Amino acid sequence: MLRIIDLFAGIGGIRLGFEAHGCVTVFSSEWDIIAQDVYEANFGEKPFGDINNISPHDIPEHDILLAGFPCQPFSIAGKGLGFEDTRGTLFFNIEAILKAKRPRAFLLENVKQLKTHDNGRTFEIIIDKLTNLGYTVYYKIINSLDYGIPQKRERIYIVGFSEPLKYNFPKAPGYYKPLNLVLQNDEEVPQSYFLSENLRRKRLESVKGTPPKPSIWHENFGGNISALPYSCALRAGGSYNYLVVNGIRRLTPRELLRLQGFPETFTVNTTYTNVRKVIGNTVTVPVIQSIANEIIKSLLNNIRETLRKPTQLTLMDMEYEPI
Repeated sequence: MLRIIDLFAGIGGIRLGFEAHGCVTVFSSEWDIIAQDVYEANFGEKPFGDINNISPHDIPEHDILLAGFPCQPFSIAGKGLGFEDTRGTLFFNIEAILKAKRPRAFLLENVKQLKTHDNGRTFEIIIDKLTNLGYTVYYKIINSLDYGIPQKRERIYIVGFSEPLKYNFPKAPGYYKPLNLVLQNDEEVPQSYFLSENLRRKRLESVKGTPPKPSIWHENFGGNISALPYSCALRAGGSYNYLVVNGIRRLTPRELLRLQGFPETFTVNTTYTNVRKVIGNTVTVPVIQSIANEIIKSLLNNIRETLRKPTQLTLMDMEYEPI
């Protein structure tokens, strides 16, 4: 069993992906109180708070470090301040933990804009820091749409190993399940989720093309509306109506969880406003699960190769009794 730590844990999406492969969580950290409550309700433990309030040396020994570190400083939706935003500097907490604990592997997740932020200089700093610690680093931008989930969510994933291991990102199935397997029947949805007749009419007048059915209507920052057979990326700070099912109602908490690939048993014990925030901030579980599978495969292959190597013994290594 590989030990993991879950940093900037949110509601535990990355943890779910690794625990699906038998990993055991020995430490979690999340500063947001709402996310902490949801995490505790589902995993039976409350994450440690602000990561700044614990010494890297006090974090338990672990094999794999996991961190979906704050993306707002690097995103289009945010101000794009990068390391000038105090949340952006939280990457250096990860660096300090890697240096102190030397886990065998790590997985970091962020918005795809991290790669191009400040003309690529921010990403270059991050990769340099990781390689200077002696880690072999791989990275790739992955879209959740290619992994069976009807949500266009592009994120960058950075994988590293303390040894020079070979790693291949998972091969994408290249399909997504239809929305009718994700959406609830309108009859099951409380009336409070439905838009007013006035809002429905305005949306219908401004939508581009003939809407497919079912569809999720997306309103971008310019006010343009597109109706698509999948969801655009869930956002923590999006308006209530930026994603609307068939132009008539908002997504329910269960639908939001399904659009991130969470199991049906997962619960969100908070208000709708908070539900949208914490689910918009989390990860797509099937993507993490696929990446985790390849990380564990690389680690286990390395162990097998080590065991296969013949031991070279010298006379000094042997135990013997004098004649």
